[in-house]
Amino acid sequence: MAAKKKARRKKYGSSVGKTVKRVMEEKKAGTLRSGRSKKKVKGRKQAIAIALSEARASGAKVPSKKTASKKSKKKRKRSKKA
Repeated sequence: MAAKKKARRKKYGSSVGKTVKRVMEEKKAGTLRSGRSKKKVKGRKQAIAIALSEARASGAKVPSKKTASKKSKKKRKRSKKA
C-alpha cells in the first residue's frame, strides 16, 4: 500500500513575508530600532523576531512563540534549589 502524503499547510500568512522584508530593509539601512531602549538592531535574528512580533500584533497568521518544555522547566527549578 502506498502511504498517503499529508497536505502541508503554510505556517505563515502571506502578509508576514512583506513585514519581514520591510524590517530587513530597515535593518540594512540602519534605521531599525528595538523596543523601549530604541537601540539600533544589529543582528539578523533579532530583526526577524521584531518582524514576527509586529505581524502577530497586526493579526497575521504566525505560529506562537516557542516555550520551554515541562521537562526543562522542572530541571531548571531543581537546579535553583540545589
